[in-house]
Amino acid sequence: MKQALATIVKPLPDHLFRVHGVNAEMRWEAMSGQGYHTPNDRFFVRNHTSTPLIDATTWRLRLHGAGIRRPREFSYDELRAMPSRTFDVAIECAGNGRRFYGTQQRDPVPGTQWGLGAIGVARWRGVPLRYLLRQVDVRPTAVDVLPSGLDAPFEGYGHVRRPLPIDKAMDDVLVAYEMNGEPLPPDHGFPVRLVVPGWVGIASIKWLGDIEVSTTELFTPWNTVFYPDITTQSVKSAFELAWNARLPVGRFHILHGRSWSGRGRIVRVEVSFDGGVSWREAEHHGQHLVSAWLPWHVGWAPRRTGAHVLMARATDETGARQPLTTPRHPYGYLFDAVVRHPIDVVNG
Repeated sequence: MKQALATIVKPLPDHLFRVHGVNAEMRWEAMSGQGYHTPNDRFFVRNHTSTPLIDATTWRLRLHGAGIRRPREFSYDELRAMPSRTFDVAIECAGNGRRFYGTQQRDPVPGTQWGLGAIGVARWRGVPLRYLLRQVDVRPTAVDVLPSGLDAPFEGYGHVRRPLPIDKAMDDVLVAYEMNGEPLPPDHGFPVRLVVPGWVGIASIKWLGDIEVSTTELFTPWNTVFYPDITTQSVKSAFELAWNARLPVGRFHILHGRSWSGRGRIVRVEVSFDGGVSWREAEHHGQHLVSAWLPWHVGWAPRRTGAHVLMARATDETGARQPLTTPRHPYGYLFDAVVRHPIDVVNG
């Protein structure tokens, strides 16, 4: 299998992305007016090394391990000929919001200093993982499923790989080959990736090439050294506005945003314009999906010029609501506190 390496293949213009080394964060203002799905050209990129360019004609997906009876390989064309499903699903880095541990809570943590732009929602099409597992005759004693990526090994840890429990693998996981109606772009996993609804992004392995099914619990650096005990995403909200956006005083503005949770549907979004003293319920619009996000909007007519702070907090169907502060995580994961979004109100 021939492949070449590029750090990130797609263009990363400043008005769409903030670049963090081998990663690229979506600017939230780039989602304004874009509809429900994140366009492929502005979907965030989380790489451990570099984006591989893989030849789909020679690519194979290998399924093996003690947990199956009939090991086999699948070609790209074979996968595309199988019964497919299409889902709207959010993929979000576990470290999304990490920089706010430092800038907002004065307790910084190491790692890529993501704002809120390490998330995207796409319409994914592919084959349910359970369908493939049935083709290889999963044993009743199967415990874990270990997908591995074909990107270059990361430091001394090998290929990116992270186990899933068999129950999750047989539930809603998708082996995806399309993103928003197009073949997966290289940066997003071509030819095939996993999409694991509700879970942190590291579970949705890109450039999938190997799946081991075991009869014992599996451990890799990506569930021990990195991302230990991290599975379901937390509740977050973001405004579709630039940081330090400028809004004219005395005009009526419709402010848009989106909220999401890996635990379930968003049922309420509240917005504050006075630092959290008072809250106003936002109006919902668009789709209302468990594994994606809820668009919302709220009207506001600022009466004075100067610095203001916007705040949005969401509540999901489990009752989880964004707190004003969140306990420090040593790796900066799962920041779910209400983010204080600064803007300037200016004379128009």
